[in-house]
Amino acid sequence: MVSMKKWLPAPVHQAQAAIVLIVLGFCGAGVAQNAAPSVSLVPVATGLLHPWGLAFLPQGQFLVTERAGHLRVVSASGQLGPALAGVPPVAAGGQGGLLDVVTDADFGRNRRIYFCFSEPAARGPGNSTAVARATLAADARSLQDVRVVFSQRPKVESALHFGCRIVQAPDGNLLVALGERYHRKDDAQKLDNHHGKVIRITPDGALPPGNPFANQPGALPEIWSYGHRNPQGATLGPDGKLWMHEHGPQGGDEINLPQPGRNYGWPVVTFGENYGGGKIGEGTAKAGMEPPLHYWVPSIAPSGIAFLTSTRYGTAWQGSLFVGSLKFGTLHRLEVAGGKVLREEKLLQGNGERIRDVRQGPDGLLYVLTDSPQGRLLRLQPE
Repeated sequence: MVSMKKWLPAPVHQAQAAIVLIVLGFCGAGVAQNAAPSVSLVPVATGLLHPWGLAFLPQGQFLVTERAGHLRVVSASGQLGPALAGVPPVAAGGQGGLLDVVTDADFGRNRRIYFCFSEPAARGPGNSTAVARATLAADARSLQDVRVVFSQRPKVESALHFGCRIVQAPDGNLLVALGERYHRKDDAQKLDNHHGKVIRITPDGALPPGNPFANQPGALPEIWSYGHRNPQGATLGPDGKLWMHEHGPQGGDEINLPQPGRNYGWPVVTFGENYGGGKIGEGTAKAGMEPPLHYWVPSIAPSGIAFLTSTRYGTAWQGSLFVGSLKFGTLHRLEVAGGKVLREEKLLQGNGERIRDVRQGPDGLLYVLTDSPQGRLLRLQPE
């Protein structure tokens, strides 16, 4: 049985009204708690300039990055605060800018945040992905004690493939997903650079014990895994492991579970092809290179990823993995078990907005950011 709600566009002057979207689901055999939930897509905030990353603050507030270089606090009632002072210079352009943001696990005590951005070279052309830590001032109007704790090496002239998602592991260390900068795709297979890598650092940017290449001559010690293309979604699974997706070229978007020291293949193996057609690399599999857990052909252009652990939508969605699509404006729900994707479901069909980020809030509900000059923060509200 399929449950479906029809798409009803909301007038501009009713921006705060709930928007009911297509939600396709599979119902259990007459068991209400397993039935596909009915949800409304409720605007929380509007008028965001290409928002990219979302974090949650106490008292129902939100922290949102705008790619142009602004970091804003959104009140519980949806009011946009002014751009916070203290953000370092950002190389905004193309895919670059102020990108992901997360709060520290002990934010209630230390008010610390971490964010990643495209960092301009100190001299001359070039840029790279960088990670900074800062303290959010008590009045939430500025950043204090701002310090860049990691800069991707080397810097290159490119406005593409910054990657830039941050996950804080249970041990407090940071796992950061980095793009291969597009024109430097072969760098993803080399350990003397940070392009196309997941790196692991302490919150202060130091090297934690246990990194797989820390003692290997010629390898950068921050590297955790390699052979990645352009990851724009990363999260911790219920198993405590890092889950990540990355853009393929023309097709071949992937979900991976980056493990220490493993090679995830790009650009030697891929399920995609060159833009306009043509083979890349050696095929779809090779010994010593990890296959993806799941892949998309054609590409959905994934961005944002989150596990739903709550029962706010009943139990039908609990444990599912949610992935946003920039290309189709859909939200993909994946049922996963035993290291496999059992079923995929497309939600929010007809939305028509690029989904940039997906997060589960402290209230157990799902929130998404839409990427446009009038981007929105939206909540999936169970009816």
